[in-house]
Amino acid sequence: MRIGIVTREWPPDVYGGAGVHIEHLAAALRSLPDGPDLDVHCFGEPRGPGMAGHGATAHAVPAGLREANGALQAVGVDVEIAAALGGVDLVHSHTWYANGAGMLAALVHGVPHVVTAHSLEPRRPWKADQLGGGYRLSSWVERTAYLAADAVIAVSHGMRTDVLDAYPDLDPERVHVVGNGVDADAYRPVHAPEVVRGLGVDPDRPYALFVGRITRQKGVGHLLAAAAQLPPDVGLVLCAGAADTPAERQQVADAVAGLQARRAGVVWIEAMLPREQLVPLITGATVFVVPSVYEPLGIVNLEAAACGTAVVASDVGGIPEVVDDGRTGLLVHYDPDDVGAFESGLAARMAELLADPDRAAAMGAAGRARVLAEFGWPAIAAQNVEVYSRVLADRG
Repeated sequence: MRIGIVTREWPPDVYGGAGVHIEHLAAALRSLPDGPDLDVHCFGEPRGPGMAGHGATAHAVPAGLREANGALQAVGVDVEIAAALGGVDLVHSHTWYANGAGMLAALVHGVPHVVTAHSLEPRRPWKADQLGGGYRLSSWVERTAYLAADAVIAVSHGMRTDVLDAYPDLDPERVHVVGNGVDADAYRPVHAPEVVRGLGVDPDRPYALFVGRITRQKGVGHLLAAAAQLPPDVGLVLCAGAADTPAERQQVADAVAGLQARRAGVVWIEAMLPREQLVPLITGATVFVVPSVYEPLGIVNLEAAACGTAVVASDVGGIPEVVDDGRTGLLVHYDPDDVGAFESGLAARMAELLADPDRAAAMGAAGRARVLAEFGWPAIAAQNVEVYSRVLADRG
């Protein structure tokens, strides 16, 4: 079985949960006994043998599209990738950026196409304000690819519900649930206060930690509003970068500056940290916060749990399937019509655990135990292969 994996993100250019998923899924598939052969195709410049991302064929934006709308650039890359996928038995694409390549390859080469649903364009309407016609194109690509796909893999049961709600013409029998995973060796408790201190964070002060992109989806603004309600003796650390727009970055900068003027212990690390710094930072946190307003699953929840850190998160999408409320963390109800209650709830739940580090530590230990039992990549890779095999058998 030869599988063509198509992705926008591939090491070292990984900026979100989908990229993390694909990197680890590919490694786990390659490690399976009698597993499939993989051809990985990604966006960007070639990755050489000495680079972390060696193992994929990269495709740059065609020369004639380098000044075009970003969505058109993605479609141009998709055309080049589709042309390179001759000879595979099945194409598996991730995110709308790559869905076009999978769809075109399926048509041209007559092979099945499997899509993994990491997020949905209809669930991110704010992108219309940011991208204009690019959002209309990305939405069309995603819808067309999903409806034509031989199978859709949702990363949570909540995501499966969202997929069928967004695309009611899709046959439910073609929508399968295969969760995200986490590398529990790479993400494990690492107590290194000197690393934390080197990042400008006081390891002796209980702190809440956010890690993620600056985008409306991740709820950073709600977290900053909640932080104003926290006790003065606790810290807040934001490891947040890759803003969707300059305006959103400025909103975060202004809110952080306002908090820092009123209280100590507020640290903004505007970077996506390497794992050797990120893991000690997560381990040292009393609580990890995921205030997302939309989240198919949220791989950061798994990474925090694997590091033995309690999680406070919104109850949206697939998060309740990862954060066991009251056992591995605490959930806060999100109502878009009452964001004030959500922000107060975030502050209350964070304060609750920050004031009781022993309870937080017990939740963190329970979270790591659950990760080890339920979210290992070898099992998830095997479930993906089951989907591939079923699709190929249906094709005869």
